[in-house]
Amino acid sequence: MTADLIRTLEGTSALVLDSPHSGTFYPDDFQYAVPLPLLRQAEDTHVEKLYDFAPALGVAWVEALFPRSYLDANRDTTEIDTTLFDSPWPGPVATDPKVLSKVRLGKGLIWRSTDGGLPIYQRHLSVGEVQDRIERCWVPYHAAVAQAIDAAHARHGYSVHINCHSMPAVASSHATEFPGEAHADFVVGNRDHSTSSPALAELICEHLRALGYSVALNHPYKGVELVRRYSHPASHRHSIQLEINRKLYMDETTLAPNAGFAPLREHLQGLVQRLLTVDPRAL
Repeated sequence: MTADLIRTLEGTSALVLDSPHSGTFYPDDFQYAVPLPLLRQAEDTHVEKLYDFAPALGVAWVEALFPRSYLDANRDTTEIDTTLFDSPWPGPVATDPKVLSKVRLGKGLIWRSTDGGLPIYQRHLSVGEVQDRIERCWVPYHAAVAQAIDAAHARHGYSVHINCHSMPAVASSHATEFPGEAHADFVVGNRDHSTSSPALAELICEHLRALGYSVALNHPYKGVELVRRYSHPASHRHSIQLEINRKLYMDETTLAPNAGFAPLREHLQGLVQRLLTVDPRAL
């Protein structure tokens, strides 16, 4: 079943893309208690289609097919909401208030609530079923991203990892620490320049701004676990989270692509082609 929950395509370049939140396969054991259309608002819907050109360019690709509301692969396994369980959680639990900010909003490793604050479950979860989700989803997804980055770095002496996301036009009440904030067209995040060189992040920002987009850097999204865990700029391993405003390419209510989808995809292809020519060691 694990093979059905993750999609990977090997690359030949130094560039790796991953999409941890675009999955639309809802496993039977999810047993959620909210309407599926409402739950689907959590998806980074169509992100995998926006970048479907990438493998043909030699870019490695990793994609979660399970939904983020089932398990969020962009969270650490310690970001656990212990109130979800019918018995004590036996593993380590994060205590850092900054790390736990998303858990408080109901957005830990296993989501407690929707972006609008509605409870996803009308039951307590067992420890066993969550451990099973971690083994079937989190562990192989992270292994695939790590392997792709290691391979890219071994081939070229450096790697550039883009963690691909989308965001609502306006932040929901329980989605971020900035509810109601209208988002820029793109948010580039490198955890305050700790996961990539400042120059590489600025290159991406300037490329997108030159196309007419509004771009924010490290606000309100700085990047989370996948860029934190697999980056090491001093060793020429660069990771950047790239958030795309959904209004650019889809109807946020129906989830249908809009007229902006094709031109956005073309612009993303241009960005990827630009990154394929960039050696961050020379920036």
